[in-house]
Amino acid sequence: MKALVYHGPGDKSWEEVPDPVIVDATDAIVRMDTTTICGTDLHILKGDVPAVTAGRVLGHEGVGVVTEVGADCTKVKVGDRVIISCVTKCGTCEYCRMGMTSHCQTVGGIGWIFGHLIDGTQAEYVRVPFADNGLILLPEGISAEQGTMLSDILPTGFEIGVLYGAVKEGDVVAVVGVGPVGLAAVMTASAQGASKVIAVDGNKFRLEQSRDFGATDTIDVNAGNDVVAELKELSRGGLGVDVAIEAVGVPATFSTCLDSVRPGGHVANVGVHGASVEFPIERDWINNLTITTGLVNATTAPELLDRIQNGEIEPQKFVTHRYSFDEFDAAYDTFANAADEHALKVIISRS
Repeated sequence: MKALVYHGPGDKSWEEVPDPVIVDATDAIVRMDTTTICGTDLHILKGDVPAVTAGRVLGHEGVGVVTEVGADCTKVKVGDRVIISCVTKCGTCEYCRMGMTSHCQTVGGIGWIFGHLIDGTQAEYVRVPFADNGLILLPEGISAEQGTMLSDILPTGFEIGVLYGAVKEGDVVAVVGVGPVGLAAVMTASAQGASKVIAVDGNKFRLEQSRDFGATDTIDVNAGNDVVAELKELSRGGLGVDVAIEAVGVPATFSTCLDSVRPGGHVANVGVHGASVEFPIERDWINNLTITTGLVNATTAPELLDRIQNGEIEPQKFVTHRYSFDEFDAAYDTFANAADEHALKVIISRS
């Protein structure tokens, strides 16, 4: 088969590799129909994830059809059209039983293994460990593009932003950074009943798009105004937002969230940080804040599927560019230059 293979920082190629085979009785083989590119893939290509070694097939998202199952698979069967969860979970270890599948101990203490510790989904076929837990049946009427957004991006924004942020009906929510994951938080916070969802970014295209995803207000950080003051002005009583979702991963945006949230509010950190941030505890110890962090557990896909079927959320809105499997280089170039290309998510499909 062909797959996108990482050969070290800055070096990847679409090339022939051996077909995957069943290794454990809980495995399944899936023929990939659609996949996409995540910001994590760009970090890998920069050499920022040293656990990814040369020869690894990239990717951790997608939709396909089961072509083979191991002897111990009881839920999935050959011919099933499935979403591949970005998180691999045994379902029986302590962390899986408590719902924190992102730290599954059976797969090494980290549930994200596709395109990281094992070969991933940017390929014609992929081996899926613990397939009964890691494959989600895609119902009739849900497109492959919609399903692909349920592998990672939508559960991440929903679980780590909206659920960890305890967004409830009537809340005023700020989403700081409206790239793809931030937009997922915007979409699901709106569906959760927030009275206001305020999108904060410096990219005019993303701010414009955020309105279509459910944002009621937008703030352009490049406009020269006091962003924290604007957020408080839009909040109830001027006290600050109920929930601030950080979806960038830099010190300045984390500070914006802390500075703009009301006493008793929530700061939900979704962004991946590469540098330390400051937490002014001498100021905020008295403010009854809840600050959460997290890696997606990807356990909410069934709930999100129901919301798609009910028309509450429309994940196809994320897809701005489409490519075939022999156009991975072009797809990566587009996603790496997302601001200039007006790209949110790219879909790569079997021809």
